[in-house]
Amino acid sequence: MEKERKIPSENKMGVMPIDRLLISMSLPMMISMLVQALYNIVDSIFVSRISEHALRAVSLAFPIQSLMIAVSVGTAVGINAFLSKTLGEREFEKANTIAANGIFVELLSYAVFALVGIFASGPFFASQTAIAQVQEYGTTYLTICCTAGIGIFMQVTFERLLQSTGRTFYAMITQGVGAVINLIMDPILIFGHFGMPEMGVAGAAAATVLGQIAAAILAIVFNLKVNKEIHISFRGFRPDRKLIGGIYRVGIPSIIMQAIGSVMTYGMNLILEAFGTAQTVFGIYFKLQSFIFMPVFGLNSGMVPIIAYNFGAGSRERVVRTMKSSIKYAVGIMLVGLAVMELFPAQLIGLFDAEGATDLLEIGIPALRTICLSFCFAGYCIVVGSVFQALGNGVYSMLVSIARQLCVLLPVAWLFSLSGSVNLIWWAFPIAELVSLSLSTYFLIRIHRDIIVHIGEEK
Repeated sequence: MEKERKIPSENKMGVMPIDRLLISMSLPMMISMLVQALYNIVDSIFVSRISEHALRAVSLAFPIQSLMIAVSVGTAVGINAFLSKTLGEREFEKANTIAANGIFVELLSYAVFALVGIFASGPFFASQTAIAQVQEYGTTYLTICCTAGIGIFMQVTFERLLQSTGRTFYAMITQGVGAVINLIMDPILIFGHFGMPEMGVAGAAAATVLGQIAAAILAIVFNLKVNKEIHISFRGFRPDRKLIGGIYRVGIPSIIMQAIGSVMTYGMNLILEAFGTAQTVFGIYFKLQSFIFMPVFGLNSGMVPIIAYNFGAGSRERVVRTMKSSIKYAVGIMLVGLAVMELFPAQLIGLFDAEGATDLLEIGIPALRTICLSFCFAGYCIVVGSVFQALGNGVYSMLVSIARQLCVLLPVAWLFSLSGSVNLIWWAFPIAELVSLSLSTYFLIRIHRDIIVHIGEEK
């Protein structure tokens, strides 16, 4: 039986005061993403108790995991922006069809990564390290994460459907439940508590995918029960190339932008291989920085549908005010993160007390204190990049990301590595962020001139 769909006279994204709307939309996502960041950190803390090689293996798996998330989230960003704009234009049947096509392409993406997990995990690790135990741990971990990774694709998709209609509270619940399940199952499966077998690194991977699948199921239930503005049905479904193209017009630049991060991480791991434990330190940094960046990404998740909706509805003032408020909050979050990393680097590194790692603190303290200088500008750049996506011009975001990570960060890191000093390599991060700041501002001026000032004008 088809659920009854009631269309409200006006969506809250078009009428609620901006600051209150942005906080109400973003806060649930910020909380849920903080929980996710916490479980990423705790996950690595548990793995570090196995050995430093186990921790390094999980760190080296990050580029493929990040690529998988890039494809799932990037596609979902396209779905979210396209849906929110369509709802703002009050084309409700079209929005339903967009949702169905979005789910379809996410399932195809999962199938591709399942094949990657089966056939590419071993060669991927062999390319990054010659340590046999790291290769063995990493191949096991990554194979499980990819082949059983349907949960992350469905979780992200159905959460974005909730966000596109302003129901971020439900998305917060799904992410929180998934993260809590992961946290609970990690020690049970890794160390074999409560009669379960001791699975080691495989247990960490299994806990991850179990949490993702649980979150996906809950997100699907919420969409069917409470998301009245979108009716999902596959009866008589046929892929619509035009709508899929609309999703990927925003989604592909977002995918490429995030995938570039995978390439950067992989490249940094190759550069750092000659410095031993520096690979592990780099992985630890990424776990820690997620606790700072995730709230900003949660803020973006609330901001994008607001801007896209009001763009579609022709409200220029609300688009501009949303953008300004988001930049203000993001910069504030990142400055707090900067202070924490500068003041407490030893305590943060000390969380990962990996057996067999004697120089984590020696390498890790200067690494954190140097890399976090890039936080001064990162909040502004992240928000501005999402504004480009919400306004249907994700290419600008992609260009900034390419310039920052591939054209500046990796080449500078490689050049600094020739000095033989690992501490010098970390300076590539703040240098690259300065380039990102300049380009983001340039493209913001262009998009303001070409799009924002014309919002609401009669065509």
